[in-house]
Amino acid sequence: MSGNKKLLDLPNKVAFLSSRTISASVVLKCYDWETAIRETDQCIISGFQSPLEKDVLKFLLRSKAPIILVLARKLWETVPNELHDAMDAGQLLIVSPVSCNRASIASAAIRNHWILANSSSLVIGSLDPNGHLAKLVSTFPTEQIIRLDTH
Repeated sequence: MSGNKKLLDLPNKVAFLSSRTISASVVLKCYDWETAIRETDQCIISGFQSPLEKDVLKFLLRSKAPIILVLARKLWETVPNELHDAMDAGQLLIVSPVSCNRASIASAAIRNHWILANSSSLVIGSLDPNGHLAKLVSTFPTEQIIRLDTH
C-alpha cells in the first residue's frame, strides 16, 4: 500500500467498474455520475484500468474526492507524476492485492474481487454480458448496484 491508508476505514466506499466497450451516450452518463459523486464525501475505489475508468480517475484527481486505486500488478516503484498531488493531499491510496509484475486476466480478476470485497456499493459504467466482469458482478448484491448503461 502506498498513500493514505485511513481511506480503507471510510464507510460507504463506492466501486466503479466498466467494461472496455461502451456507447457514447453511456460515457456522458458516467461523466455526469462522476461530477455528482465528487461533490460528496464518498470514497471511489476502482482499478481505473478501462479507458472510461481512466477518464473518471482524471476527473476525480481534480477534485477532493477520496480515491482508492487498486492495481492488477505489484505496486509501482515510482508513483506516476499525475498522482503526486493527490498522494500529497492524502486523497489517494494505491493498493495491490497481487505481486505479479504485469497485469493479466487472472490478476485483474483478483483485483476486481478485492474491489468488490472492500466496497459497500457498485456503480457500473458499462457491462459486456459476455465479459469476465459480468460473471463477477453477478456475485454482488443486486440492490447495491447502479447500472449507468441501462435506462
